[in-house]
Amino acid sequence: MFGNRSIIDSFKHSFEGVSHAFFENRNMRIHVSVGAIVLMAGLIFNVSKFEMIIIAVMIILVIMMEMINTAIEEMVDLIVTEHHKQAKIAKDVASGMVLVAVIGSVIAGAFIFLPHVLKLLG
Repeated sequence: MFGNRSIIDSFKHSFEGVSHAFFENRNMRIHVSVGAIVLMAGLIFNVSKFEMIIIAVMIILVIMMEMINTAIEEMVDLIVTEHHKQAKIAKDVASGMVLVAVIGSVIAGAFIFLPHVLKLLG
């Protein structure tokens, strides 16, 4: 099942993983939607190329963290059928990882967008 597979098969499985993360995970859809809005705001406010790169990297970071969180939660649910303290800790830490990435993104976004918003307000 997991032996030698072609590069095409590897990409197919990767796209299946991204698809699953997006269509089966409400939080992923929220992160992608907010990311799209923030990218549009970057275009509207005409942020610099460097700022747009920072925005894109932060969006990708949050999406990656949500995918890792999803993988950890799915694996824990597969292995553990009853409540265990360690399973809860694993899921909570994975969820906390996403929260830290989101907080970092909000801080970066504030540094990027606040001067543009203040300039717009006069």
